[in-house]
Amino acid sequence: MSGSLFLTGLSGLSVARTALVTTAHNTANVYTPGYSRQVAEIASAGAISSGSGFIGSGANVSTVSRSYDRYLTAQLAAAQSASAALSTNSTQINRVDTLLADKTSGLTPLMQSFFASMQGVADTPADPAARQQLISSAQSLSSKFRSTDQYLSDLNSSINDQIGGSVDQINTYSSKIASLNKQISMLSDMAGGQPPNDLLDQRDQLVSQLGQIVDVKVLQQDNGKYNVFIATGQSLVVGDQAAKMVAGPSAADPTREALSLVGYAGNTSEISDETITGGSLGGLMAFRSQTLIPTQNAIGRLAMSISDAVNAQHKLGVDLNGALGQDFFTQATPGVLSNAGNTGNLVLGATLTDASQLTISDYSVEVRDVAGTLNYSVTRLSDKQSMGSFTSLPISFDGVTVAATSGTAQAGDTFLVQPTRTGARDLDVLVRDPAKVAAASPLSTGNTVGNQGSGAIGSASVDASYPASPLAATVTLGYDAASQTLSGFPAASPVTVTLADGTATTYAAGAAVPYTAGAAMSFGGISVSMTGAPAHGDTFTVGKNVSGVSDGSNALQLGALQRKATMGNGTTTFNGAYAQLVSEVGNRAMEIQVAGATQDSVTSQIKASQQSISGVNQDEETANLLMYQQMYQANAKVIQTASTMFDAILGISA
Repeated sequence: MSGSLFLTGLSGLSVARTALVTTAHNTANVYTPGYSRQVAEIASAGAISSGSGFIGSGANVSTVSRSYDRYLTAQLAAAQSASAALSTNSTQINRVDTLLADKTSGLTPLMQSFFASMQGVADTPADPAARQQLISSAQSLSSKFRSTDQYLSDLNSSINDQIGGSVDQINTYSSKIASLNKQISMLSDMAGGQPPNDLLDQRDQLVSQLGQIVDVKVLQQDNGKYNVFIATGQSLVVGDQAAKMVAGPSAADPTREALSLVGYAGNTSEISDETITGGSLGGLMAFRSQTLIPTQNAIGRLAMSISDAVNAQHKLGVDLNGALGQDFFTQATPGVLSNAGNTGNLVLGATLTDASQLTISDYSVEVRDVAGTLNYSVTRLSDKQSMGSFTSLPISFDGVTVAATSGTAQAGDTFLVQPTRTGARDLDVLVRDPAKVAAASPLSTGNTVGNQGSGAIGSASVDASYPASPLAATVTLGYDAASQTLSGFPAASPVTVTLADGTATTYAAGAAVPYTAGAAMSFGGISVSMTGAPAHGDTFTVGKNVSGVSDGSNALQLGALQRKATMGNGTTTFNGAYAQLVSEVGNRAMEIQVAGATQDSVTSQIKASQQSISGVNQDEETANLLMYQQMYQANAKVIQTASTMFDAILGISA
């Protein structure tokens, strides 16, 4: 009996010692990230049958378990991943929001200054200072466009660098997880299936840290090893093996860093940006696709629209030397990039056909074999809308025409069309000489001295067709009272008369035209109207403006472009388009900020729930120390009692 009592006391002493060590381990790791509270699972050692019944033989520790909830841990990892994505996105988008919303040195005040300077030239066309001020304000505006584009390009380079750094971290974590998979399996087998809790915690912590970089999915194998997947199910870790991620120029756009996964067999496959979600890397990808690229395209579209509208109107005027105006700004060319994986050698080029139709989207052109015929399928990437399928080149969509430059295509080839990406980068002022500002109308009109009636001819305006065939000689219009007609129009040009109600009638070239006061008469790209009641034989002239010193009518038209809806298919002005961009970026920044705050709150709640199970409570551990200390002392007393009884038995025997 004393031997049994001795062994029972020893088992209790061993259990108490293990429990004390486990509690001390918990206390030592109270601030260790990812540590889960451990518990010594105590179980009865069973009983021995005797004539008096079953007599207990003490206790033992069946295992040391983790206070762990797999589902809460997975929820916490996912919540932390979402929080990291929103935080990263918010940090980046705030930089763009600050850039665009600058009310003192942003694009809005410079656009206003440019058009105000244009109005100054219209008011005093002969003043060299006003013309120089216009050129200076135009240079400031174009410089701001270029610096804004450069800032956004630098931001893109920064994103590329961060993506490269994230890939290095992912590879480090994935290799460590694979290594821990191997160690955990080996140590568990050596310990007869007992779990190496600290290594399990380390592995979960690595998965959590990996999830804060990129969203991952974890599948636990029957042998306890983790399989880790990213994106749309690509394997990052499978048991003891870890794949490798690499970052490099995208096959579609070399300015954009893309992710690729190197498989276990060495094969490399590029991962679509849209499939990378969660974590700081997902936040970077979301920022780049949803904010950075659209913003750079929007700034480029604005620059191209201003350049196109100003150039078109400027070429309808004449400068101080009487010459027709030339392009005032440089005009960017839409870009087309061939995919690095193309098997054909087709080279595409793009031209701007209608700036008012430009969008802020990029486009994909894919070559497909349809029943033996190559088709060119165009997709607008911003909303994935098909722009149509074409059987031959050139093709036109949203203000852009794409044509073949050289080579031939192969089915499966793809091209990325970027209509406005470099619009701001390539904007510059071409007119540097104040005398070459085409502020005057190319035509001058007049009432012949000696006219008897009250008829008066107004200023003439021209359209885009006029510079191709400018007026060769002065046109003299004569009024015939008997037929109430005007004659003398150029013999080669039909005349269209448009009444106030919009009714238009076209008359043959050289024919007399009925006179209607206020009606617009158009011929050869020229439009002019007359008012009043001319007398028989009165004449009126339309001729070249050989000296635009005191004429600012074309500058007036240029200034009016500020209020003209020339963008978005004629739905918005320059200022309106920029204000819309600022509003969209600002709203998105606020939306992400609010979403981030909400997600952080959710993450905190999940973490609190997880810590309530896995976290170490110092007060509880202190109480456990006292309890197990008493248990240790009590079992030591049992052993002492057993020893005393054994000595007494030996003494009786003696």
